[in-house]
Amino acid sequence: MNYLSISQVSGHVFELARTDARHLAGESFGPAPASTSQSFGSLLLDSINNVNASQLTSEALSVQAVVDPESVNAHDVTIAAAKASMSLSIAKNVVDRVIQAYREIQSVR
Repeated sequence: MNYLSISQVSGHVFELARTDARHLAGESFGPAPASTSQSFGSLLLDSINNVNASQLTSEALSVQAVVDPESVNAHDVTIAAAKASMSLSIAKNVVDRVIQAYREIQSVR
């Protein structure tokens, strides 16, 4: 188990190790993605666009499987449908949590 050393902790700020290149990076976390200064809203919209893209890919593969069954592998169609379903489910859960958090913030006022 890796614990933080004293040099990594300063008040309420500490440095996190980036273990996967796909994770969002800060200034001191190594090579950063193309845009690190995105707001939560832009990240949410990008994620929704990715969900939409997976839905469109799944739909296109399904149509292609019906029109020309020999041109597409049945496994690819099934995998694309599962990815689209899971991404939509995750997006729905995130949106529900955001709405729940907003309602909790409103009730605090």
